[in-house]
Amino acid sequence: MLYPWHRNDWQELAALRGRLPHALLMHGQQGIGKRDLALHFAQGLLCETPLADGQPCNGCSACHWFGQGNHPDFTVVRPEALETGVGGDADNDAESGSKKKAPSKIIRMEQVRALIEAVGVGTHRAGLRVVVVYPLDALQTEGANALLKTLEEPPPSTVFLLVTDRIDRVLPTILSRCRQFSVARPTADEALAWLRSQGVADVEAQLALAGGSPLTAMHAAEAEEQPLQRWLVGQLGSGAAFDAFAAAEQLQKLPVPAILGTLQRWTYDLLALSLGTGVARYFPKEHAALERCARATDAHRLQAFAGRLVNHRRSENHPLAARLVMESVFLDYRQLFGAGAVK
Repeated sequence: MLYPWHRNDWQELAALRGRLPHALLMHGQQGIGKRDLALHFAQGLLCETPLADGQPCNGCSACHWFGQGNHPDFTVVRPEALETGVGGDADNDAESGSKKKAPSKIIRMEQVRALIEAVGVGTHRAGLRVVVVYPLDALQTEGANALLKTLEEPPPSTVFLLVTDRIDRVLPTILSRCRQFSVARPTADEALAWLRSQGVADVEAQLALAGGSPLTAMHAAEAEEQPLQRWLVGQLGSGAAFDAFAAAEQLQKLPVPAILGTLQRWTYDLLALSLGTGVARYFPKEHAALERCARATDAHRLQAFAGRLVNHRRSENHPLAARLVMESVFLDYRQLFGAGAVK
């Protein structure tokens, strides 16, 4: 699907149809619809009777197969944990009382091997074959190197659409073999208007918390764990009085990425106020608490802590012990303020 803010991006993609690169790397901020844009573009490339602007007709056989997730010349590669999109069936194999292995959050080497084998044969419809890989940064080094060989010698009539929020985590060798396409972030007015049309309440605060990403804001508004995350924000405002162990116990059922993301955004606002560079970006309603905390620490300690958070986020999807990670990070946060509570 196309979101309202994708109009200009779509025009640029449509202009590429005459001379398609063999690999297009679509990157940009998380939560702005890059994956949906890539899937829409893939459907448009496979459509038998595309519209004048290159969008799919949604009426031909190819569009029907695409919508059902069984187009013979379309392949999507993603972690098992994301197998709920086009053609996904992760919810169809639940058995009461059975214990199943947690879905993988990385793109496994077996998936890459299957992809390489699939693109090694001719197309079924004598046209293009389109492969969508997302998020590209979920590839491990072995899988990335295997995909690299295919990108170096791409099969004929094959287009790779690679999607990532974290272009900094993509191997330079892969970057050098792709045409990069930066997906634009929506303006605040576009994002707010769309969120209101979706029935999201308190849209300004939700969008600020999501850093301007409307899809992230909508998903956060729907998430059951949001009250706990709001509780965490309130606790972070207590600075040195923050009870790290009590917080870890209260939040242990939340995913580690959600906790680290909230703490990272809070630290960003603290650093901005500590440096005197502006107002709070993510938590404008907590400005008073942020100011109190910023006065109780300094920019040097905040920058060092922000760097340690980045290191934690590199392994956030497979922590050895989630509660221990939370306790460690929360204790580290409390140390920013020294002894005594924030007044």
